[in-house]
Amino acid sequence: MRIAVLGAGAIGAYAGAALHRGGADVHLIARGAHLEALRERGVRVLSARGDFTAHPHATDDPSEVGPVDAVLLGLKAQHYAGCGPMLRPLMGPSTMVVAAQNGIPWWYFHGVEGPLAGHRIESVDPGGAVSRTIPVERAVGCVVYAATELAGPGVIRHMEGTRFSIGEPDRSSSARCRDFQAAMEAGGLKCPIEQDLREDIWVKLMGNIVFNPLSALTRSTMAQICRNRSTREMARTMMAETLEVAARLGVHPAVSIDRRLAGAERAGDHRTSTLHDLERGRPMELDVILSAVVELADLTGTPAPALRAVDAVAGLLNDRMLDAPGPPAPPAPAPAARS
Repeated sequence: MRIAVLGAGAIGAYAGAALHRGGADVHLIARGAHLEALRERGVRVLSARGDFTAHPHATDDPSEVGPVDAVLLGLKAQHYAGCGPMLRPLMGPSTMVVAAQNGIPWWYFHGVEGPLAGHRIESVDPGGAVSRTIPVERAVGCVVYAATELAGPGVIRHMEGTRFSIGEPDRSSSARCRDFQAAMEAGGLKCPIEQDLREDIWVKLMGNIVFNPLSALTRSTMAQICRNRSTREMARTMMAETLEVAARLGVHPAVSIDRRLAGAERAGDHRTSTLHDLERGRPMELDVILSAVVELADLTGTPAPALRAVDAVAGLLNDRMLDAPGPPAPPAPAPAARS
């Protein structure tokens, strides 16, 4: 299978290295010092499962690659609308786009029945810009349960997890998903095909919607948030509101709040990707994680006061950082980031 990884950062380069090791024809799209390292030394993966190095083709010019069978999209969701110039050279008549994103995807109401069929979520797909760049018929959903970080140019540290759940937005069983699954599994990754990926989306979102914004607002790790009585109670409230929104959309994740909190506390003193972005002066990935759920709360008539309050405060922080960027705050003395 011929696969391009657009946005070959921590997750993208890790998956691309595994795919290459499994025999796929992989092309990593990256830039800067990271790209130079990929070209010179390949992708070096440091993992408790075993270190390895892979040498897939790496470039900053997708036109060198041309049309592929699949594009694994490793970009943050806020960059989807603007990725058209990089994506178009990779697209053939049947190319699929496997979008490995956090939060609510732009295709969420594609392929569903009822009054919300085809509904566009403005905070995720503003003005339809993402749908124009990545038509929903190209999209295959992907929920990532792997934790990785960019330890240095060309070096990926893998902490835990090898699962990349995928699924068609319209719940169909497709040959293209089976082909991608086979390529991932040949590289040593887990890639279950879910009949309806929406449950996986909400299970992961239960954690992201709490720990990503709260970690940025408090400059705290997941474990610190869980161990503080007040923020743990806030986390519990936010998760309960998230599950209420999901339930009103007909999704009932089979994971309890207590289990989700316990898992986050066990993760230890890791900073989320959102906190890392804040520390580096980058836009935070909040629209698809938090603002989208507030929009869905409006759509379903769910009160969700805690989610609305955190969305307002975190959104202002993001706006102020973008309007008046300054030197990033010094990082807290803690180990790796988690998505």
